[in-house]
Amino acid sequence: MGVLRLAHVDVRTPDLDLSTAYYTEVMGLSVTARTADAVYFKCWDEEDHHSLRLRYNPRTGLDLFSFRVEAEDDLGALETAVERYGCHVTRVSRGESVGQGESLRFEIPSGQTMELVWDVERVGNLLGKRSPAPVPPPGLPGIAPPRLDHMLIHAEEVAETGSFFRDVLGFRLTEQVLDGNGHQLGIWLQRSGRVHDIAVVNGPNGAMHHWAYWLDDWDQVRKAADILAFNGVQIDQGPTRHGVTRGNTIYFFDPLGIRNEVFTGGYKPDPDFEAITWTEDNFGKGLFYYENVLSQRFLTMHT
Repeated sequence: MGVLRLAHVDVRTPDLDLSTAYYTEVMGLSVTARTADAVYFKCWDEEDHHSLRLRYNPRTGLDLFSFRVEAEDDLGALETAVERYGCHVTRVSRGESVGQGESLRFEIPSGQTMELVWDVERVGNLLGKRSPAPVPPPGLPGIAPPRLDHMLIHAEEVAETGSFFRDVLGFRLTEQVLDGNGHQLGIWLQRSGRVHDIAVVNGPNGAMHHWAYWLDDWDQVRKAADILAFNGVQIDQGPTRHGVTRGNTIYFFDPLGIRNEVFTGGYKPDPDFEAITWTEDNFGKGLFYYENVLSQRFLTMHT
Protein backbone atom coordinates (compact mmCIF):
# COMPACT_ATOMS: atom_id res chain seq x y z
CA MET A 1 0.00 0.00 0.00
CA GLY A 2 1.06 3.64 -0.35
CA VAL A 3 2.74 5.52 -3.18
CA LEU A 4 2.47 3.64 -6.47
CA ARG A 5 4.17 5.50 -9.35
CA LEU A 6 4.86 8.85 -10.99
CA ALA A 7 1.56 10.12 -12.38
CA HIS A 8 2.22 13.45 -14.09
CA VAL A 9 4.58 16.40 -14.31
CA ASP A 10 3.17 19.93 -14.55
CA VAL A 11 5.39 22.63 -16.04
CA ARG A 12 5.19 26.25 -17.19
CA THR A 13 6.01 27.48 -20.69
CA PRO A 14 6.05 31.00 -22.15
CA ASP A 15 4.97 29.72 -25.60
CA LEU A 16 2.17 27.20 -25.28
CA ASP A 17 1.68 26.77 -29.05
CA LEU A 18 5.37 26.09 -29.75
CA SER A 19 5.62 23.68 -26.82
CA THR A 20 2.47 21.86 -27.92
CA ALA A 21 3.84 21.43 -31.42
CA TYR A 22 7.08 19.99 -30.05
CA TYR A 23 5.45 17.53 -27.63
CA THR A 24 3.03 16.25 -30.27
CA GLU A 25 5.16 16.26 -33.43
CA VAL A 26 8.64 15.51 -32.07
CA MET A 27 7.94 13.67 -28.82
CA GLY A 28 4.83 12.05 -30.27
CA LEU A 29 2.48 12.57 -27.32
CA SER A 30 -1.31 12.84 -27.68
CA VAL A 31 -3.33 15.85 -26.54
CA THR A 32 -6.13 14.79 -24.19
CA ALA A 33 -7.52 18.19 -23.15
CA ARG A 34 -7.08 21.94 -23.52
CA THR A 35 -8.14 24.83 -21.33
CA ALA A 36 -7.66 28.56 -21.74
CA ASP A 37 -4.09 28.41 -20.44
CA ALA A 38 -3.05 24.72 -20.42
CA VAL A 39 -2.65 21.63 -22.58
CA TYR A 40 -2.68 18.03 -21.31
CA PHE A 41 -0.75 15.14 -22.90
CA LYS A 42 -0.35 11.38 -22.56
CA CYS A 43 1.76 8.63 -24.14
CA TRP A 44 0.22 5.93 -26.33
CA ASP A 45 0.35 3.14 -23.71
CA GLU A 46 -0.79 5.24 -20.76
CA GLU A 47 -4.36 4.91 -19.54
CA ASP A 48 -4.56 7.90 -17.21
CA HIS A 49 -5.94 11.19 -18.50
CA HIS A 50 -2.49 12.78 -18.75
CA SER A 51 1.14 12.45 -17.71
CA LEU A 52 2.18 15.99 -18.70
CA ARG A 53 0.51 19.34 -18.27
CA LEU A 54 1.88 22.46 -19.92
CA ARG A 55 0.61 25.76 -18.52
CA TYR A 56 1.24 29.20 -20.01
CA ASN A 57 3.45 31.41 -17.87
CA PRO A 58 6.11 33.97 -18.82
CA ARG A 59 8.66 32.00 -16.77
CA THR A 60 9.60 28.42 -17.65
CA GLY A 61 9.72 26.01 -14.73
CA LEU A 62 8.15 23.28 -12.65
CA ASP A 63 4.67 23.76 -11.19
CA LEU A 64 4.42 20.39 -9.43
CA PHE A 65 4.90 16.68 -9.82
CA SER A 66 2.28 14.10 -8.91
CA PHE A 67 2.48 10.51 -7.69
CA ARG A 68 -0.48 8.14 -7.68
CA VAL A 69 -1.26 6.15 -4.55
CA GLU A 70 -2.56 2.59 -4.53
CA ALA A 71 -5.78 2.99 -2.53
CA GLU A 72 -8.12 5.78 -1.51
CA ASP A 73 -7.41 5.16 2.18
CA ASP A 74 -3.72 5.85 1.55
CA LEU A 75 -4.46 9.57 1.14
CA GLY A 76 -5.54 9.93 4.75
CA ALA A 77 -2.62 7.94 6.13
CA LEU A 78 -0.09 9.82 4.02
CA GLU A 79 -1.65 13.18 4.89
CA THR A 80 -1.11 12.39 8.57
CA ALA A 81 2.49 11.27 7.95
CA VAL A 82 3.38 14.35 5.89
CA GLU A 83 1.85 16.74 8.42
CA ARG A 84 3.58 14.94 11.29
CA TYR A 85 6.87 15.55 9.47
CA GLY A 86 6.07 19.27 9.46
CA CYS A 87 4.83 19.96 5.93
CA HIS A 88 1.60 21.88 5.44
CA VAL A 89 -0.86 19.83 3.34
CA THR A 90 -3.57 21.33 1.14
CA ARG A 91 -6.54 19.18 0.11
CA VAL A 92 -7.46 19.79 -3.54
CA SER A 93 -11.11 18.97 -4.15
CA ARG A 94 -12.55 16.94 -7.00
CA GLY A 95 -13.06 19.17 -10.03
CA GLU A 96 -10.26 21.62 -9.21
CA SER A 97 -7.73 19.71 -11.32
CA VAL A 98 -8.47 18.43 -14.83
CA GLY A 99 -8.52 14.63 -15.12
CA GLN A 100 -8.42 13.69 -11.45
CA GLY A 101 -10.27 13.72 -8.17
CA GLU A 102 -9.22 14.76 -4.69
CA SER A 103 -5.49 15.09 -4.05
CA LEU A 104 -2.97 16.23 -1.47
CA ARG A 105 -0.46 19.00 -2.19
CA PHE A 106 2.51 19.99 -0.08
CA GLU A 107 6.00 21.44 -0.35
CA ILE A 108 8.74 18.88 0.16
CA PRO A 109 11.94 19.82 2.08
CA SER A 110 13.75 20.78 -1.14
CA GLY A 111 11.04 23.30 -2.09
CA GLN A 112 9.21 21.59 -4.95
CA THR A 113 5.44 21.13 -4.83
CA MET A 114 4.43 17.47 -4.72
CA GLU A 115 0.98 15.99 -5.15
CA LEU A 116 -0.50 12.64 -4.15
CA VAL A 117 -3.64 11.44 -5.93
CA TRP A 118 -5.66 8.24 -6.04
CA ASP A 119 -8.70 8.98 -8.23
CA VAL A 120 -7.60 9.67 -11.81
CA GLU A 121 -9.68 9.70 -14.96
CA ARG A 122 -8.90 6.68 -17.12
CA VAL A 123 -9.10 7.32 -20.86
CA GLY A 124 -7.41 4.10 -22.07
CA ASN A 125 -4.43 3.44 -24.30
CA LEU A 126 -4.29 2.84 -28.05
CA LEU A 127 -4.35 -0.94 -27.73
CA GLY A 128 -7.48 -1.54 -25.69
CA LYS A 129 -8.16 -4.42 -23.32
CA ARG A 130 -9.68 -7.08 -25.58
CA SER A 131 -7.19 -9.19 -27.54
CA PRO A 132 -4.85 -6.22 -28.03
CA ALA A 133 -1.96 -6.00 -30.45
CA PRO A 134 1.46 -5.96 -28.75
CA VAL A 135 2.52 -2.77 -30.52
CA PRO A 136 0.77 0.49 -31.43
CA PRO A 137 -0.53 1.11 -34.95
CA PRO A 138 2.14 2.25 -37.43
CA GLY A 139 2.55 5.87 -38.31
CA LEU A 140 2.64 7.48 -34.87
CA PRO A 141 4.45 10.81 -35.08
CA GLY A 142 7.81 11.50 -33.52
CA ILE A 143 9.53 9.40 -30.88
CA ALA A 144 6.22 8.11 -29.46
CA PRO A 145 7.33 6.72 -26.07
CA PRO A 146 4.91 4.32 -24.40
CA ARG A 147 4.99 6.00 -20.99
CA LEU A 148 6.46 8.49 -18.56
CA ASP A 149 9.24 6.89 -16.52
CA HIS A 150 10.94 9.09 -13.90
CA MET A 151 12.14 12.57 -13.00
CA LEU A 152 15.12 14.24 -11.32
CA ILE A 153 14.89 17.20 -8.96
CA HIS A 154 17.46 19.26 -7.06
CA ALA A 155 18.00 19.81 -3.35
CA GLU A 156 20.46 21.84 -1.35
CA GLU A 157 20.31 19.14 1.33
CA VAL A 158 20.02 15.85 -0.56
CA ALA A 159 20.03 13.68 2.57
CA GLU A 160 17.14 15.62 4.14
CA THR A 161 14.98 15.26 1.05
CA GLY A 162 15.92 11.59 0.76
CA SER A 163 14.91 10.97 4.36
CA PHE A 164 11.52 12.53 3.65
CA PHE A 165 10.92 10.27 0.65
CA ARG A 166 12.07 7.16 2.51
CA ASP A 167 10.73 7.69 6.02
CA VAL A 168 7.49 9.51 5.22
CA LEU A 169 6.50 8.24 1.76
CA GLY A 170 8.06 4.77 1.86
CA PHE A 171 10.45 5.07 -1.09
CA ARG A 172 13.44 2.70 -1.29
CA LEU A 173 17.00 3.82 -2.02
CA THR A 174 18.57 2.03 -5.01
CA GLU A 175 21.74 4.08 -5.60
CA GLN A 176 23.64 6.98 -4.06
CA VAL A 177 26.70 9.13 -4.69
CA LEU A 178 28.75 10.10 -1.61
CA ASP A 179 31.38 12.78 -1.28
CA GLY A 180 34.65 12.23 0.59
CA ASN A 181 32.95 12.96 3.93
CA GLY A 182 30.14 10.48 3.33
CA HIS A 183 27.51 13.11 2.49
CA GLN A 184 24.98 12.28 -0.21
CA LEU A 185 25.42 14.24 -3.44
CA GLY A 186 22.76 12.30 -5.32
CA ILE A 187 20.19 9.59 -4.59
CA TRP A 188 17.95 7.38 -6.74
CA LEU A 189 14.67 6.19 -5.20
CA GLN A 190 11.86 3.90 -6.30
CA ARG A 191 8.37 2.73 -5.39
CA SER A 192 7.13 1.10 -8.60
CA GLY A 193 9.70 -1.70 -8.89
CA ARG A 194 11.66 0.20 -11.56
CA VAL A 195 15.27 1.13 -10.97
CA HIS A 196 14.09 4.63 -9.99
CA ASP A 197 10.97 6.77 -10.02
CA ILE A 198 12.65 9.93 -8.77
CA ALA A 199 16.23 11.06 -8.25
CA VAL A 200 17.53 13.93 -6.14
CA VAL A 201 20.88 15.58 -6.90
CA ASN A 202 22.60 18.49 -5.21
CA GLY A 203 21.44 21.85 -6.58
CA PRO A 204 19.15 24.80 -5.84
CA ASN A 205 15.96 24.08 -3.93
CA GLY A 206 12.79 24.12 -6.01
CA ALA A 207 14.56 23.25 -9.27
CA MET A 208 13.92 20.39 -11.67
CA HIS A 209 16.64 18.85 -13.82
CA HIS A 210 14.53 16.73 -16.19
CA TRP A 211 11.77 14.20 -16.61
CA ALA A 212 12.17 11.04 -18.69
CA TYR A 213 10.13 8.84 -21.00
CA TRP A 214 10.58 5.09 -21.28
CA LEU A 215 11.57 3.40 -24.53
CA ASP A 216 11.54 -0.37 -24.90
CA ASP A 217 15.10 -1.01 -26.13
CA TRP A 218 18.39 0.50 -27.27
CA ASP A 219 17.35 0.49 -30.91
CA GLN A 220 14.48 2.84 -30.08
CA VAL A 221 16.94 5.14 -28.31
CA ARG A 222 19.02 5.25 -31.50
CA LYS A 223 15.91 5.99 -33.57
CA ALA A 224 14.99 8.75 -31.12
CA ALA A 225 18.39 10.34 -31.74
CA ASP A 226 17.71 10.28 -35.48
CA ILE A 227 14.33 11.98 -34.96
CA LEU A 228 15.83 14.63 -32.70
CA ALA A 229 18.64 15.38 -35.15
CA PHE A 230 16.22 15.53 -38.10
CA ASN A 231 14.07 18.07 -36.26
CA GLY A 232 17.01 20.19 -35.15
CA VAL A 233 16.48 19.50 -31.46
CA GLN A 234 19.41 20.40 -29.22
CA ILE A 235 20.88 17.15 -27.85
CA ASP A 236 22.49 17.64 -24.46
CA GLN A 237 24.12 14.22 -23.88
CA GLY A 238 24.09 10.88 -25.67
CA PRO A 239 23.08 8.50 -26.94
CA THR A 240 25.10 6.89 -24.17
CA ARG A 241 24.90 4.73 -21.07
CA HIS A 242 24.62 5.48 -17.37
CA GLY A 243 26.69 3.70 -14.76
CA VAL A 244 24.09 4.64 -12.16
CA THR A 245 20.90 2.65 -13.01
CA ARG A 246 22.72 0.89 -15.93
CA GLY A 247 20.29 2.64 -18.27
CA ASN A 248 20.69 3.82 -21.87
CA THR A 249 19.84 7.44 -22.46
CA ILE A 250 19.64 10.63 -24.48
CA TYR A 251 19.14 14.06 -22.89
CA PHE A 252 17.82 16.94 -24.99
CA PHE A 253 15.97 20.25 -24.70
CA ASP A 254 12.50 21.27 -25.74
CA PRO A 255 12.21 24.61 -27.62
CA LEU A 256 11.90 26.59 -24.38
CA GLY A 257 14.94 25.02 -22.73
CA ILE A 258 13.30 22.33 -20.58
CA ARG A 259 15.42 19.18 -20.43
CA ASN A 260 13.82 15.88 -21.49
CA GLU A 261 15.25 12.37 -21.49
CA VAL A 262 14.41 9.08 -23.15
CA PHE A 263 15.56 6.08 -21.14
CA THR A 264 15.68 2.30 -21.38
CA GLY A 265 17.41 -0.60 -19.69
CA GLY A 266 18.35 -0.61 -16.04
CA TYR A 267 17.60 -3.39 -13.60
CA LYS A 268 14.70 -4.51 -11.40
CA PRO A 269 15.60 -4.08 -7.71
CA ASP A 270 14.04 -6.63 -5.37
CA PRO A 271 12.39 -5.37 -2.15
CA ASP A 272 15.50 -6.39 -0.20
CA PHE A 273 17.92 -4.83 -2.71
CA GLU A 274 21.01 -3.32 -1.08
CA ALA A 275 21.65 0.18 -2.40
CA ILE A 276 24.64 0.70 -4.71
CA THR A 277 27.11 3.39 -3.62
CA TRP A 278 29.26 5.51 -5.94
CA THR A 279 32.11 7.65 -4.64
CA GLU A 280 32.47 11.24 -5.80
CA ASP A 281 35.69 10.47 -7.69
CA ASN A 282 33.78 7.87 -9.77
CA PHE A 283 30.67 9.96 -10.37
CA GLY A 284 31.79 10.77 -13.93
CA LYS A 285 31.57 7.07 -14.80
CA GLY A 286 28.33 6.79 -12.87
CA LEU A 287 26.80 9.65 -14.79
CA PHE A 288 28.00 8.74 -18.29
CA TYR A 289 29.74 5.39 -18.23
CA TYR A 290 31.37 5.48 -21.69
CA GLU A 291 32.65 9.06 -21.48
CA ASN A 292 33.66 8.88 -17.78
CA VAL A 293 33.38 12.66 -17.54
CA LEU A 294 31.63 14.64 -14.81
CA SER A 295 29.96 17.44 -16.77
CA GLN A 296 29.38 20.42 -14.49
CA ARG A 297 27.33 22.10 -17.24
CA PHE A 298 24.99 19.11 -17.26
CA LEU A 299 24.62 19.18 -13.48
CA THR A 300 24.19 22.95 -13.08
CA MET A 301 21.52 23.70 -15.71
CA HIS A 302 18.18 23.87 -13.91
CA THR A 303 14.53 24.63 -14.58
